[in-house]
Amino acid sequence: MRRLTTLLTGIAGLALFAMMVLTFADVFARKFLPNSIRGAVELTELLMLVMIYVALPLVSRAGEHIVFDLLDRVLPAALLRWQQRLSHLLVAGLFGGAGWLVWERAQRTASLGDITSALEIRLAPFHYVAAVMLTITALVHLVLAWRDAAGAPAAAEDARR
Repeated sequence: MRRLTTLLTGIAGLALFAMMVLTFADVFARKFLPNSIRGAVELTELLMLVMIYVALPLVSRAGEHIVFDLLDRVLPAALLRWQQRLSHLLVAGLFGGAGWLVWERAQRTASLGDITSALEIRLAPFHYVAAVMLTITALVHLVLAWRDAAGAPAAAEDARR
């Protein structure tokens, strides 16, 4: 799991850095050269897609999603563990379903040969990446639910703090 985390962190970081360099170069070209970089908006959109979807499993693993924890201080630890387990299973189902839908979209995009308008970059590989990352995020939530079911007290104690 640590290698996957390192790989995904590196990919997300590279995508963010590429967006930063591209934006800087595009603004520089617009201000000091005759025109901007052709396809900069398309590249930024594709890099943003990569960064967001690659970061989803990392956010899930770190437990950094937005949570409603108003009652966590008053709920008994056993009920809190069940609630966390149930929420991980529900979120795993949602991400798994989203992964399946995006995979279907990727197949449709591949069969139609969809490309970007300016640079003519094929869109299907990016849709496949999104589908795979959604599925990995679903698996991360299943692992978290299993870990909670195994009686990991750290999750309940962290929630109480």
